[in-house]
Amino acid sequence: MHTILTNFATAEATGHAAEEASGNVLDSLGIDPKLFVFQLIAFLLLLWLLNKYVFPVLMKAVDERQKTIDESLQAAHDAEKQAAEAEAKIEAMLKKARGEAADIVTTAKDEAGALVTKAEERSKAQAQRIVDDAQSTIAKEVIAARKALHNETIELVAQATEKVVGKTLDGKIDNKLIEASLNHSGDKA
Repeated sequence: MHTILTNFATAEATGHAAEEASGNVLDSLGIDPKLFVFQLIAFLLLLWLLNKYVFPVLMKAVDERQKTIDESLQAAHDAEKQAAEAEAKIEAMLKKARGEAADIVTTAKDEAGALVTKAEERSKAQAQRIVDDAQSTIAKEVIAARKALHNETIELVAQATEKVVGKTLDGKIDNKLIEASLNHSGDKA
């Protein structure tokens, strides 16, 4: 029985000494255990509230903004691609018109060489009229192609602006602003 009491007293003294040692460590660091537990609970509660209510709203807003940016970039890329395609079409039309004009001039020269002097003069006059008509036609086609490109560019810019800004002005003001901007950039080039 004596050994049991001795063991119990030893265990009791050791446990009490451990409690004092841990209390002394926290006290020596200047930490109040009750305040520390309260602050830990408050921090965990705040973290839970942020995860439950604040972070989902913020992430949704960030995702929507990224989606808008991606759509705007795609619209700008599409507009750039369409403008390049229109420019290629105009270049092809100009090349075709030049080829036709060259064919017309060659034909006129061949006919003029085969005729007598009087016929040569008529052929030259006729060839000159044909060249003038061809140049006039080419000039008209170039003007029409440039106008089509210009109108298409205005339309593409309006679409891209609408995608980026999210709204448009009325059609007349929108077209006037785009027209002025294009004319201004054309003056610089």
